[in-house]
Amino acid sequence: MTQAGTPGDTSARAGAEREVPDELTLAAEFPSPVKAQWRELVAGVLGKSGALPEGFEGNPETLLASKTYDGIEIQPLYTAGEAAPPAGYPGLPPFTRGARPEGLVGTGWDVRVRHGAADPAKTNKAVLADLEGGATSVWLRVGGAALPVGSLAEALNEVYLELAPVVLEPGEDYEAAATALLEVFSDREIPASAVTGNIGADPIGLRAATGAAHDLAPAAELAARLSPRYPGLRTLVADGLPFHEAGGSDAQELGATVAAGVAYLRALTEAGLGVDEAAARLEFRFAATADQFLTIAKFRAARRLWARVLEVSGVSGASTAARGMRQHAVTSPAMLTRRDPWVNMLRTCVACFGAGVGGADAVTVLPFDSALGQPDGFARRIARNTSAILLEESKLAEVIDPAGGSWYVENLTDSLATAAWREFTGIERAGGIESALDSGKLAGELAATAEARRKRIATRKDPITGVSEFPMLDEKTVTRPAEAPAPSNADGLPKLRHAADYEALRDRSDAHLAEHGARPKIFLATLGPVAAHTARATFAANLFQAGGIEPVNPGATETVDDVVRAYRDSGATAACLCGSDRSYGEQAAEAAAALRDAGAESVLLAGKPGGYEAIAGYVFTGCDALAVLTSTLETLGVK
Repeated sequence: MTQAGTPGDTSARAGAEREVPDELTLAAEFPSPVKAQWRELVAGVLGKSGALPEGFEGNPETLLASKTYDGIEIQPLYTAGEAAPPAGYPGLPPFTRGARPEGLVGTGWDVRVRHGAADPAKTNKAVLADLEGGATSVWLRVGGAALPVGSLAEALNEVYLELAPVVLEPGEDYEAAATALLEVFSDREIPASAVTGNIGADPIGLRAATGAAHDLAPAAELAARLSPRYPGLRTLVADGLPFHEAGGSDAQELGATVAAGVAYLRALTEAGLGVDEAAARLEFRFAATADQFLTIAKFRAARRLWARVLEVSGVSGASTAARGMRQHAVTSPAMLTRRDPWVNMLRTCVACFGAGVGGADAVTVLPFDSALGQPDGFARRIARNTSAILLEESKLAEVIDPAGGSWYVENLTDSLATAAWREFTGIERAGGIESALDSGKLAGELAATAEARRKRIATRKDPITGVSEFPMLDEKTVTRPAEAPAPSNADGLPKLRHAADYEALRDRSDAHLAEHGARPKIFLATLGPVAAHTARATFAANLFQAGGIEPVNPGATETVDDVVRAYRDSGATAACLCGSDRSYGEQAAEAAAALRDAGAESVLLAGKPGGYEAIAGYVFTGCDALAVLTSTLETLGVK
């Protein structure tokens, strides 16, 4: 016999099964929270931290909101009440949720690797290693100082071109590059109907890079000639990277790139192609950044914009099937650092995640050492394995539009699409993308955003890990052979990197080290016991190291005389007071004067400006770190 409730008691089990509710409601015994309760809790936390102004009567979440460079306000909390317009379904207009009904399920995104070395044998070896390691297509820089057009066959030796599409970046040499690539296909007896990839003609991108006019008609005529015989071969790229690297915001990049796509669409139809066929010759390239949500929204918004353009193109618009945008994501070159380049692996992983979730058809993860020159084999392996992990281990492409339905993502997508459409229509009103480039209008707008970004980076509101935050002053220098230069001109759009200003200071420090055998130093005048000064001393040390300045921390002190003795032993010629507000009130003036008398050329204070005597400047959260570091290096005699 069995007792009731034991495994053998079938009646007890049946009763338990009948008691299971049809729908499991978690925390059903608690009342449903409302937003007002959350606001009350937020106000309490902000009040305790001192972030809630006295007498503040507004909604406390406004104090936690932030804005993108396009003026889009990011709220700390999104609910069903902030509904965005319907995003539709995958594979159907407006294509926000993807250009294909099945999304990337079953295939994943195209893992596209980029090669720019001039040596065809070296390029071939690297290409084969990438393809054997999981890459699925090849992106080659050809012409100019990059791979010679005539060496394409050698560079693609033993590459199964029917399995691995080839995308070219030929600059001005797109006619010759097209001929050379198609000869390779012909020599390998690959049927014209099986040829895939992209010739990569981009006259507008060349115009942006060099400032020189490049006629669109020859590229469009080339597309019209190749289209009937090579239906799977794209010919033109609308590349957003020049606008992104010039400092543009996400909306500016989208607006300018869609405007470039429209210019190509017009040229292609003038060359005799129908709207559907013209759209099939185009691919769009966008930057993916470490801001994962903006990256997700960017690729979703881009499809919506292009679908609307094609809807109203021609006499009756493009067919529904033709309105899907072909997207190539490239992890942002602007976000890559030369200092502590290993952190770039993390940046590119997040960017790849955002592009994949956003539905990009192809993703290029730039190797972590790309900002230094030609990537090595290890960097290439990590780059392609980034996609492999996200696809094979994280199963990121096993769900169609995984971000769909998120109140935040849907709102952000809608807001970004609206801002980008405004940028696009502004360019069109100015006469189109070519006129906007030639007049300097677009360059000026990009420069304004770049300056706003520079200011946020200078104050570390936009931190750069390993450079402006948590730098490694004693890191081993990483060097790489120089990459072949891309076409550029002083009249073209600049290519900026976010970390460049801080890295220039570090370069000055390295030169000083090479010449004098030691880095420039600053003495941290720690006032009182460790508990009283450690927070500000740690903050100051982190900040000064971002400029290549070695902090000297003497530890706990009891008197101003202790501080001065430690300063004289440090070998530094400048100092920064680090202590509590109380110790500043009691000792700052005396300590600063004593340090001056002991030979300190400059005395700073870690804390908010307070009118202390003999203090030359202040370092605090939100201060202009670049200005402080530059002036300190000058004080220390670092040229």
